[in-house]
Amino acid sequence: MTNTNLDFASKLLSWFDQSGRKDLPWQQNKTPYRVWVSEIMLQQTQVNSVIEYYQRFMARFPTLESLAIADEDRVLELWAGLGYYARARNLHRTAKIVQHDLLGRFPDTLDSIIELPGIGRSTAGAILSIAFKQQATILDGNVKRVLCRFKAITSWPGERKTENELWILAERLTPSAHTDDYTQAIMDLGATLCTRSKPDCEHCPMVKDCQSFKLGIQSELPKSKPKKAIPLRHTRIVLIETDDEHILLEKRPPTGIWGGLYSLPEINTEQSLNDISQHCSTQFNCSLNSPVEAKTFQHTFSHFKLELQPVEFKSSNRQIMINDNDRFLWIKKDQLNQLGMPTPIAKYLKRCGHIDIN
Repeated sequence: MTNTNLDFASKLLSWFDQSGRKDLPWQQNKTPYRVWVSEIMLQQTQVNSVIEYYQRFMARFPTLESLAIADEDRVLELWAGLGYYARARNLHRTAKIVQHDLLGRFPDTLDSIIELPGIGRSTAGAILSIAFKQQATILDGNVKRVLCRFKAITSWPGERKTENELWILAERLTPSAHTDDYTQAIMDLGATLCTRSKPDCEHCPMVKDCQSFKLGIQSELPKSKPKKAIPLRHTRIVLIETDDEHILLEKRPPTGIWGGLYSLPEINTEQSLNDISQHCSTQFNCSLNSPVEAKTFQHTFSHFKLELQPVEFKSSNRQIMINDNDRFLWIKKDQLNQLGMPTPIAKYLKRCGHIDIN
């Protein structure tokens, strides 16, 4: 490691020792399991949003074994609202693999860790460095931002050539000693000082050597991904409420948006209200009153916007058995908060006024 690289690590570690955050829940008792769960939750999600979820998750699943034997619905229930639900399903799958195939021992090499579902090179590096205290490199969003500004890299970091360049730089800067603190320090620097907007350069330990600061372009970096028009998709959802205070729900397929969560049934947007009524009466074995179209609402995903048009029914009777009973179920309104539900659906149900859900 060159003197320049040593100086970078030394300044960063000194700053972290004096000013870095050390009281986050996942920084206590840093076992491979606890570090891994935190790193998965922190993917594309800010620290402040993760803390409460992490604490609840650890209270329910304090060990890898407890997560491995859990029902997927309970895992998704605790994840609801955190988004990117494939992370929760992969977390559950990985727990089962480690518990059953690896005899409960979390792997401790880069190649073996990245073979597990939902774990890439950067997440594996964080686990190795923080939990196993190995010299391993990370390159998450915070680190990319720090390095792009430090070296004034003006190309979009998502480009393969630029990302490879950043990996090489990150590996050169990662010290052989105190790698666990270094990993947390560089992530913390990006999260607290070298932020996306209004970076606090005055208090940054790297300001004297930061090339983008010298050029006055630190607020312009890293470069954003070239923008594309976000497509708008449309769907209809059905809310059927019975006189005995049950709601019809559909369990989403395991893959795709809201995978594995319970939601309101979706229907063909081309159908007339009369066709929808007839279809629902047959499909769900219930008598329905005239449908009412409620106000549409939108939810934005990373790659598209979804406009949802609710169609609301009242039903005076319902049959216990439903066609495709593995996919649909009736549930009492006061039990809705026991299921993992997509946030926009939960918010819509709450707005309806007659549904009590947290």
